[in-house]
Amino acid sequence: MLKNPLKSIRVLYVEDEQIIRDEFLEILEDEVLSLHVATNGKEGLDIFKNNKIDIIISDIRMPVMDGLDMSREILNIEPQVPIILTSAFNDTKYLLESIKLGIDNYLIKPINLKELFNTLEKVSSNIINLKRLKKSEQLLNQYKDAVDKNAIVSKADKHGNITYVNAAFCKISGYTEKELIGKSHSIIRHPDTIQEIFKNLWSTILKKKEWHGKIKNLAKNGSFYIVDSTIIPVLNAENEIEEFISIRHDITREELYKDELKQTLQTSFQTLDEKEKFIHEYENALKENTLFCRTTIEGQITVASKALIQLLGLTANNIQGSSYLSLVDDESISTLDNEVRNEISKQKTWQGLIKHKGRNGKTYFLESSFIPILNTEGIAHEVLCFYTDITEQVHLNKEIVATQKEVISTMGAIGETRSKETGDHVKRVAEYSKLLALKYGITDKEAEELKMASPMHDIGKVGIPDNILNKPGKLTQDEFEIMKTHAELGYEMLKGSQQSLLKTAAIISREHHEKWDGSGYPRGLKADEIHLYGRITAIADVFDALGHDRVYKKAWPLEDILDLLKNGREKHFDPDLIDIFLSNIDDFLRIKDYFDNKKGNS
Repeated sequence: MLKNPLKSIRVLYVEDEQIIRDEFLEILEDEVLSLHVATNGKEGLDIFKNNKIDIIISDIRMPVMDGLDMSREILNIEPQVPIILTSAFNDTKYLLESIKLGIDNYLIKPINLKELFNTLEKVSSNIINLKRLKKSEQLLNQYKDAVDKNAIVSKADKHGNITYVNAAFCKISGYTEKELIGKSHSIIRHPDTIQEIFKNLWSTILKKKEWHGKIKNLAKNGSFYIVDSTIIPVLNAENEIEEFISIRHDITREELYKDELKQTLQTSFQTLDEKEKFIHEYENALKENTLFCRTTIEGQITVASKALIQLLGLTANNIQGSSYLSLVDDESISTLDNEVRNEISKQKTWQGLIKHKGRNGKTYFLESSFIPILNTEGIAHEVLCFYTDITEQVHLNKEIVATQKEVISTMGAIGETRSKETGDHVKRVAEYSKLLALKYGITDKEAEELKMASPMHDIGKVGIPDNILNKPGKLTQDEFEIMKTHAELGYEMLKGSQQSLLKTAAIISREHHEKWDGSGYPRGLKADEIHLYGRITAIADVFDALGHDRVYKKAWPLEDILDLLKNGREKHFDPDLIDIFLSNIDDFLRIKDYFDNKKGNS
């Protein structure tokens, strides 16, 4: 966060009393990026329409147009702009009217300067965080656009009906987006493609596995095209199939070239010498332009294409006669030793991702096909290896995931800033949640997703008024009922997303205040009716909240916190999770100490 967030903020100040106006001008003009001044609501509205304004500070009672009428007009233009209203009258009527308008910053004259600057800094920090969030979302959309521009992409619902196609899909198929949306992919099915391929495809993806293969498709004009296709099932937070994403690359030219060569071999060359000469020319063509190599059955490289040699930064002398394993990253060696060798021994082709290492230390992600070559006795004695370089796509995917994580973390931090909590609260809750999930026995992938989504558990608090959210004393019953709505507010904000992480965050936001005995909110769920992620986050959130100062309380001693957790077993908390948490308390305290010490040293 910026040391002085006000330095990047543009303020509109509206006050009809000259003495007060001049006094505040002297105070504010050196503290903000720019300051615009008006003497009544009409002038203020005109200035807002003609300038970029971040925050508005306005008196209520003024001639020509009062502050409430001006605020109403401004909020009709830009609903999210923060407004701070000031008044010399502690009048409930004005307060209620400002709340109806959605204004939750209200200062009574004479204004306490410390209170004013605290309010300005808080609102300014939220504005800066929202700008950063918008920038991250914009970057994420650019990444998505980059994928769309470099592949043929479509999405389908779990019944196989098309829900999205990009421009490349429309171009190669000849159909418009309107003609494709809602239709089955069978609209582009070519009769030459055997039914067995589609049976295998559906069998694979319905098992929640990725399918990869080549498919011949039929364009609208009757022509055909061939694609190298990867279909990935997208799972929701309940591990159920939500939709399918298909990423394809046009390989029509390559496949036609191979068919032409095959046909030529069968019909044009009659003698062994001619066939051997043609094979030699074919290999030369592959060696010149294709990512390709040939190895003995033991894995010694006998031929490598110029394109592969150049990609890995090697020379023909380096690669000729060397072991294929010397080109492969350590992570992929076990795949070659087990899966690939097993398929080749069965005279079957193996396809998948193999990480290769270049001479410059760079890792290359190559979509690889290993094809056994049989001798006259039908025994595999050589292996042909073809590759597609997808390094950029892999790195792009990692960047997209990292951006999603940053966006979620930033949004969670915004919610905590709103309630005067530090960003370390959401970071600690994230680490506690992941550790507890792993101790419970869920997979590393699920635990990591829980960690990434948990910072959003209190995002709904952005919709709670400041006078309730930051009240130093105990809330009244009516105030507490308003506070409880933050769980449902957070869920409503996130539930519409198609992203798995945000769907998980929606569940956590809605269910982390449910209690094991059914006395929680917002829905009064019991026991296993509460999602595991909500039960885990509930323990992490309470443990951290009690262990640190809040606006309404001081941090509790550790002994008192542990007593509360024990007493809440089978009442507030999942008994199994509480047992695991208490049995491993030293591990959780190490996380707490790390963040507390880091804060103390910063």
